[in-house]
Amino acid sequence: MAARLTRFQEELILYFRARFTVLYIVTPEEERVMKEITGACREAGKTAYSWDIADGLMPLTESTGRVDRPARDPISALELISRINEPAVFVLKDFHSLWEKNPQVIRKVKNLAQALKQTKKSIIITSCQGKVPEEILDMVYVIDFTPPDFNGIREILDIFEHIPNIRVNLTHSGREKLIRSALGMTANQVQRVFAKAVVQKGVLDEEAIDLVTREKKAIIRESGALEFFSATETIDQVGGLDVLKAWLHSREGCFSEDALQYGLTPPKGLLLIGIPGTGKSLTAKVVSGLWHQPLIRLDMGAVFGSLVGQSEENIRKALRLAETVSPCVLWIDEVEKGLTDPGGDSGTGARVFGTLLSWMEEKQKPVFVVCTANNISCIPPEFSRAGRFDAIFFLDLPTFRERREILQVHLLKRRPMIDDFDLDAMAGESAGFVGAEIEQAIIAAMVRAFNDGHREFTTDDILHVLRAREEVVPISSSQKENIEALRRWLTEGRARSASFTEADAALKEQVKVPEFGAAPAIELGD
Repeated sequence: MAARLTRFQEELILYFRARFTVLYIVTPEEERVMKEITGACREAGKTAYSWDIADGLMPLTESTGRVDRPARDPISALELISRINEPAVFVLKDFHSLWEKNPQVIRKVKNLAQALKQTKKSIIITSCQGKVPEEILDMVYVIDFTPPDFNGIREILDIFEHIPNIRVNLTHSGREKLIRSALGMTANQVQRVFAKAVVQKGVLDEEAIDLVTREKKAIIRESGALEFFSATETIDQVGGLDVLKAWLHSREGCFSEDALQYGLTPPKGLLLIGIPGTGKSLTAKVVSGLWHQPLIRLDMGAVFGSLVGQSEENIRKALRLAETVSPCVLWIDEVEKGLTDPGGDSGTGARVFGTLLSWMEEKQKPVFVVCTANNISCIPPEFSRAGRFDAIFFLDLPTFRERREILQVHLLKRRPMIDDFDLDAMAGESAGFVGAEIEQAIIAAMVRAFNDGHREFTTDDILHVLRAREEVVPISSSQKENIEALRRWLTEGRARSASFTEADAALKEQVKVPEFGAAPAIELGD
């Protein structure tokens, strides 16, 4: 029985029938794409030829034509292609490196593309670069050859299971997790990491997921704008933000194969706005740990370059790399700073922003985007419009109960037993403090006790720091106007509260920024 055609092969056959004369396939996976092309040609009844500068023109399938000489010169090869009289596909490898040096090659490709319209012949150029000369851009159809999908990686895993003397110890769930962790990698990369796991442990099991993560980390090193973070934070390290945490828990299974079969699409992303220090960046890290996906931080400042077109190419390259290691969480911290070019060229900033918006709208890969923002006045309306993100959450000053949870989290980091601390007294005294400031207050109290004979720090030490406001000045005092401006997003219905349900909507507008040393007018959620 004939093998079932892949989606890519079906698309190629459609292009052949529509008489697309020049196809440009962008991929680093030459071996896999050649297999796909050869299979499509056999199905379409076309002879497949391969050409490269080393071996010249060689048939890949049975040919009715004659190739008397290999034609290693690119011009000679194009002339030979024009003379071969049979339905055929000619795969030209690394041809981009030849037309960059010789404009005559570009002209010859253009002439041949026009001539092949009346024939049943097509040219396929394979390359790891997506740059096509402007002279022939209108005649060339560019195709991105994506890495293996779920089924493709499953086939690789099936091969390993049938290799003698190789043990595979995976449950159904573990098998799916391993396959999903490898999505975005090339076939060769998947084979290498599976083989490495077998060599190291003598068995392929769920621990191979850690090897996959390290392999993906190595992939993104080539981009200066991307940084890989290991997922060490857990959702228990986030005090408060109950609504946001419940939202994250509810989407935890939306990346599974069962969810896909059910008809669910993976979540797109979150926009987290609010007061600095309230846990926006921590939340991005928690998403990665909760969903067991690698976390990649995009530094928008590093995207901008000094050369013409460099910034646009940098953002495209970074986004392609993010897709390569998908499924993943892409964290864009303080996104408002990247919406304008630090060099002063507003045109470049607008183009980079447009590229990011288009990608967020059209991306097909499971890249969950978490954007954080402190200054909403710099965020254009189109960035936060409906459909761009799954949800927009506002992170406000923590309530009494949330401050109590934050104190508990940070104290447990430093002491295994905290029963001697009066959490209620400290939570009451820390009104107007954000989570980062509460942590700094605890550190300042520890320094105070350490300098006082290395004694154990106490509730009184922490209360002293909170009351004195010498070590930590709360942002609610120094940036009161900015906080009120941020809160308008909440009161205007442009964002959801990360802490309060809609049932609390009537109370939200009554919460005031505390005056120096005073508590909020209303403590919601207490």
